[in-house]
Amino acid sequence: MHSSKGILGSSGNELSGKRICLGVTGSVAASRSADLARELMRRGAEVFCVMSRDAQKLVGPALLHWATGNPVVAELTGECEHITFCGETDEKADLLLIAPCTANTLGKIAWGIDDTTVTTFATTALGAKIPIVIAPAMHLSMYSQPLVAGNIRTLKKIGVEFAGPHISEGKAKVAENSEIVDFCIRRLSKKTLAGKKIVVTAGATREFLDDVRFISNPSSGKMGIAVAREAWIRGADVALVAGHCSSPIPPYLKVVRAESAEEMLSAVKKAVKGAHAVVLASATGDFTVKRADGKISSAKKVSLLLSPVRKISDSMKKWNPKVELVVFKAESNVSDAVLAKSALAKMKACNADLAVANDVSKKGAGFSADSNRVLILDKSGRMERAQGRKSEIAWLIFELAQIPR
Repeated sequence: MHSSKGILGSSGNELSGKRICLGVTGSVAASRSADLARELMRRGAEVFCVMSRDAQKLVGPALLHWATGNPVVAELTGECEHITFCGETDEKADLLLIAPCTANTLGKIAWGIDDTTVTTFATTALGAKIPIVIAPAMHLSMYSQPLVAGNIRTLKKIGVEFAGPHISEGKAKVAENSEIVDFCIRRLSKKTLAGKKIVVTAGATREFLDDVRFISNPSSGKMGIAVAREAWIRGADVALVAGHCSSPIPPYLKVVRAESAEEMLSAVKKAVKGAHAVVLASATGDFTVKRADGKISSAKKVSLLLSPVRKISDSMKKWNPKVELVVFKAESNVSDAVLAKSALAKMKACNADLAVANDVSKKGAGFSADSNRVLILDKSGRMERAQGRKSEIAWLIFELAQIPR
């Protein structure tokens, strides 16, 4: 086995057993292709690269050979590489990803022109009904050109999916590698939540004491973001109501910002209309305080009167009686028995359908950790223990939730 393949599945198994053909075209963003290939591999994919001649002026095939551990298609030969990877063969790829994709390549694919290695792969993949994901990269003036926009619409109509681009500094920049990987995962995943609206809360709320100070908690938002991402991957229409999140939120998620607990409650109340499920994964504050004008002087002692806030979970079934309600319950330094009892009590109080409980004092289960250790309980008291990446916990939540399919 090539030494580079030692990273296969090191960050997850969402693409395990999948073969992805990565087409690289002549954009300066080709400099990121090796890293992109390896991110796909870390999620379990076997990656095979095909490069246009212009791409090879920017990045050498040897680099992508090293990155993937597989030979790179730099030209078409009598081996009929395009048929091997994108035709009706036993070795065909599960997905053709073109990243970065130039305006030139976009236009050729849309009009059925296949005079480069990458466009020939695309033509063959379309004929064989192999899924295609494209990550465009070009100057903004090119991306805004009506014919280029028309070519994108044409490709979308026949099922091609687009990751990005992101507009900044006068350019339509290629999407971040993590985003492109997520689009590939989504394209190859079963859409078990297609047509469903899922509302997710994430992050910490803040209650301001004055104009510069606030009460909050250390939540990073990672768990809630992981839940929203999983719902999106499964094809749901996702509304993420986010407080303060130190973890980045993927740009493909629709986000409603909420700072205080009251603002989050109001935002969820609006979002829950027509929702099939709500997952309350945020660390919403339990107390609020009367806000002082300006800045409180630090020259003397200050007493604060903390008042309980309205709990979002308590109102959820009143706003939407049919919604599947998933609540989170955090405790610290307690036994599993006490944790389960606390979670069941919360479920009963708000008529929740599922509860996810964790002890934030446990190693690998705290607010900013990438992993979690949880108990997942349903109304009957059935309980499952789970430990792993927060993305894996999010996957399990939707496996257990009884969302009508």
